Amino acid sequence: MSPFIAELLGTMVMILLGDGVVANVVLKKTKGYQAGWITITTAWALAVFTGVVIAGPYSGAHLNPAITIGFAIAEKFPWASVGPYIIAQMLGAALGAFLVWIIYYDHFKATEDSGVKLGVFCTAPEIRHNIVNFGGELIATFVLMFSVFYITGAELMSDVNSTTPIGLGSIGAIPVSFIVWVIGLSLGGVTGYAINPARDLGPRIMHAILPIPGKGNSGWDYAWIPVVGPLAGSLVAALLYISL
Repeated sequence: MSPFIAELLGTMVMILLGDGVVANVVLKKTKGYQAGWITITTAWALAVFTGVVIAGPYSGAHLNPAITIGFAIAEKFPWASVGPYIIAQMLGAALGAFLVWIIYYDHFKATEDSGVKLGVFCTAPEIRHNIVNFGGELIATFVLMFSVFYITGAELMSDVNSTTPIGLGSIGAIPVSFIVWVIGLSLGGVTGYAINPARDLGPRIMHAILPIPGKGNSGWDYAWIPVVGPLAGSLVAALLYISL
């Protein structure tokens, strides 16, 4: 699998499961209707885990333009590959959202609230305040990016001066999943924690073009915040990392 395909498929599955749990919790007549925030944040963490398992061996499993750009700023990823990675992530996010719409087609029809339907695809603040909302996305993504820089692989100490890396396989995807989980539980209540421009923009575009009954507008007046906020948070994290 090429890195491009890995990023596309990994992001697609992440959004399929992540937006899927939102649909299951907020759309009417689902098995998980009104299951709550703990269900959403937990499933999103596991969605990230699944996407990383798929893409990790082939692309490093960025699945997020903010991660890709952060790594490039820190000189851990070539700038020449940034564009293809972001294109793959956007396409994957859009495809994942499309699949959620297919699976929950009847439940979108059964739900009257246009805001709830939009919330399946993308984020929105509980209290609209652009500065606070932007700051929330910036800080949450800073925590994600800065933590990712410090994730290390397991090692076996051979002697005092020698260590041997231990391949953990898919288990190595757990740390980033825990980070996403705690960000959702701790910081996600303000904006819905996009922390990923592709996660928000790709599905928002699908909301705009899909024939969803009674869907209302796609919230384009807010859409810049879950794009620019995460990119700014990643920039700050990368600059701090390389300065230490």
